[in-house]
Amino acid sequence: MSIIAPEIIDSIVKEFEIDDIRSASIRQIGAVVRAAEARTGTEFIHFEMGVPGLPPSAVGVKAECEALQRGVASVYPIIDGIPEVKEQASRFMKAFVNTDIAPQGCIPTVGSMQASFASLMLASQLDPARDTVLYIDPGFPVQKMQAQVIGVKIASFDIAGYRGKALEGQLETFLAKGNICAILYSSPNNPTWMCLNDEELEIIGRLATKHDVLVIEDMAYMTMDFRRDMSRPFEPPYQSSVSHYTDNYIILMSASKIFSYAGQRIAMACIGDKLYERHYSALKERYSIARFGAAFAYVFLYSFSSGVSHSAQCAMAAMLKAACDGEYDFVGDIREYALRTARIKEILLQNGFHIVYDKDDEEPVSDGFFFTVGYKEMDGGELLKELLYYGVSGIDLATTGGTRKGIRACSSNIKPHHYAMLEERLRLFNENH
Repeated sequence: MSIIAPEIIDSIVKEFEIDDIRSASIRQIGAVVRAAEARTGTEFIHFEMGVPGLPPSAVGVKAECEALQRGVASVYPIIDGIPEVKEQASRFMKAFVNTDIAPQGCIPTVGSMQASFASLMLASQLDPARDTVLYIDPGFPVQKMQAQVIGVKIASFDIAGYRGKALEGQLETFLAKGNICAILYSSPNNPTWMCLNDEELEIIGRLATKHDVLVIEDMAYMTMDFRRDMSRPFEPPYQSSVSHYTDNYIILMSASKIFSYAGQRIAMACIGDKLYERHYSALKERYSIARFGAAFAYVFLYSFSSGVSHSAQCAMAAMLKAACDGEYDFVGDIREYALRTARIKEILLQNGFHIVYDKDDEEPVSDGFFFTVGYKEMDGGELLKELLYYGVSGIDLATTGGTRKGIRACSSNIKPHHYAMLEERLRLFNENH
């Protein structure tokens, strides 16, 4: 017997016009779960949304409140960023990634979603022959939706089958065609938490230079491979990055997860110095601005939102500065996610479940913000639907470009009382299946 009557879940899914649960977006699943909670009074285990489950950075809150009290809300911010946030983002890239990026190339965006949208759109307009984005999957589903909205073609492959030296041949098969405008990936990877190593990043960087392709490196979860302590600014080990191996890169660095500042929608697009200064005739002809970095800010961001909230930029500058100065150990704060994930995985394994992407090349995958779950031979859609009947949510791995059967889960919103609840529900699920 399930926790929630199946017909209740099925009727809600139908009401939300979801034809196939396998293709439902994260937001759609979240809406179904909230409706089920309201209708039944049953609290769900929320694995579907990657929402920070920690308090926002006190450093950021204090700085933003002070900025508002100074009256910044009445003043339009500079489109490519106030001087303080640009300077501190440049320092932060050096402190935690060991990459030198001039302040002019560090540009605030309305979350990394705006940064990736602008990057994809700009990349697709540099050369008419390059009309396809290559996604190294599994990945964040909405970034593919962005390409669809822009009207750019999509290519992808599952990185799990092409680790190490095997990555070079696989990338060559795509890049040699001459139609790829950009490569996009995250590391740590959403949803599997696999991390690209320096050998793989060198391959990506070298081939991006060879084929003149833009690399969009999404560092939404930077420093969150907790197998290495990357908490000390300006000291190794640093966050691994393709920026060490090519000039053709944009790093997306978000406050949402590392600073738990998701609600204020603030991130930085950090454009390599040589790429920022590079001139493109296609941009000059279309916008009368040839420089890549200037077009990013004064064409795309200007037309999207005319910049980022002034007070949020002040908060971001303060958080970046405190981290670089060693006064704010943000890595220590977010290590809590690894502890939660380790406990959840233990409960899953005890009740017949398995970790789908369990290896990071030859090592066990790190415990972090996201993880992947499978049960026997169920495909992701079937497992998701069945788990909803037991008050547990997630998203189908198929929506992330993953080729293995299962769901993506997130530990961020797990509270202490949820562990016993999860254990009981999974025990019942396992007994019934």
